[in-house]
Amino acid sequence: MPVESGISAAARQAKQKRKSHSLSIRRTNSTEQDRSGLQRDLLEGQDSKLPLSLRTNLLDLFSQIEREFENLYLENIELRREIESLNDRLAADGQAVEGADLAKGALKTKASHSTSQLSQKLKTTYKASTSKIVSSFKATTSRAVCQLVKEYVGHRDGIWDLSATRTQPVVLGTASADHTAMLWSIETGKCLLKYLGHQGSVNSIKFHPTEQMALTASGDQTAHVWRYLVQLPAPQPVADVTQTPSEDDVDSSDKDDADGEVDGPNDCPSVRVPTTTLRSHQGVVIAADWLVGGKQVVTASWDRAANLYDVETSELVHSLTGHDQELTHCCTHPNQRLVVTSSRDTTFRLWDFRDPSIHSVNVFQGHTDTVTSAVFTVGDNVVSGSDDRTVKVWDLKNMRSPIATIRTDSAVNRISVSVNQKIIALPHDNRQVRLFDMSGVRLARLPRSNRQGHRRMVCCSAWCEDNTTCNLFTCGFDRQAIGWNINIPALLQEK
Repeated sequence: MPVESGISAAARQAKQKRKSHSLSIRRTNSTEQDRSGLQRDLLEGQDSKLPLSLRTNLLDLFSQIEREFENLYLENIELRREIESLNDRLAADGQAVEGADLAKGALKTKASHSTSQLSQKLKTTYKASTSKIVSSFKATTSRAVCQLVKEYVGHRDGIWDLSATRTQPVVLGTASADHTAMLWSIETGKCLLKYLGHQGSVNSIKFHPTEQMALTASGDQTAHVWRYLVQLPAPQPVADVTQTPSEDDVDSSDKDDADGEVDGPNDCPSVRVPTTTLRSHQGVVIAADWLVGGKQVVTASWDRAANLYDVETSELVHSLTGHDQELTHCCTHPNQRLVVTSSRDTTFRLWDFRDPSIHSVNVFQGHTDTVTSAVFTVGDNVVSGSDDRTVKVWDLKNMRSPIATIRTDSAVNRISVSVNQKIIALPHDNRQVRLFDMSGVRLARLPRSNRQGHRRMVCCSAWCEDNTTCNLFTCGFDRQAIGWNINIPALLQEK
């Protein structure tokens, strides 16, 4: 016992000695020689396994950091003094104006010019502070209206595209940079089927309107049509997601839980051979879609062309050329033989195949950067999204200018519009997903924090309004797809 007491006393003295040295370093404002002496004393008073030279280098670096903070602190004090002096002068000018004759126009003009700068600063500060307050109120309502229901995890690389089947059973399809496409049970989140037929990144996936057939586009310069047969597993109870953190929660770190190798669903069946392979492109096939009726498909490629194919014969029917740069997306009208293609040349083009003898094309020039996607609504509208951080709504009957413009703070990727209520879902590079109506009014932002939501850029969104579990899906480069439940009546009521 006396030996242990002696050891404890010696440990306390060493600890106090180290503490006194550390306090002296933090509070000192001495010269470089004093700092070096304190460092040597600190080295002697600490028991470390690091080599002495390494410890000396570390202390030198910490000393440099301390000096930088001291310089910043002094500069901050000086700037505060200048700001106070400026505020005093502006206040004096304002008082002089109030006491002067307002009929003196010259003095009034000078005073208004000097006070306008301060007024602008106050407005900016007020706007920034109140926007946070308003956002906090929006977060409360968004938790009840927009809820994360299911995460679909299994891909080994980012997910470019996703869509839901249009026939029973309704399943979710994802296209990934890991060279695979997967079909998922919406309710359970289980992988039902994996397509392994492509030799490159799978960039898009779309389903036949009436049959169990999928269309995928790939970086291997081909598009594949393949059949699938899935059996849904027994549904599982949906997890309670009512305790959703605020949408304005700040990430505590940028670490991605999916950065490690994720073991894909190895127990699900796979398809390796397509029923139809569509060739003729000389570059990456970035997107593909079915024309109304399902007998023809259109593909968009980095070779600056879009091709129209006959599915049964695999023959090329038309090659749609005219874009000046690589294509980024293509979409077909749900009820008419219309195709819209998007490109990096800042335009998107409308191709009309309703008259077999005439194939007209119209060019839309409303964006200043890459048009990432353009999609049809059920009516006579086209909605386009761009890297210029805007989304524009167009009327097919009047294509000269958009009828609505949505301005955002981040590049917009592959958008989607709900069929019934025409709600636009905007996936962003900054990991956010926002909902707008066709007139450009913001309805909600999907909840996202360091505990839920996407952790990398969101590549695509897709609606499935008829599904009771999840009616909106998003995917991103965090290797996961997410199913959301959007209470659309409540969303429109808040509007």
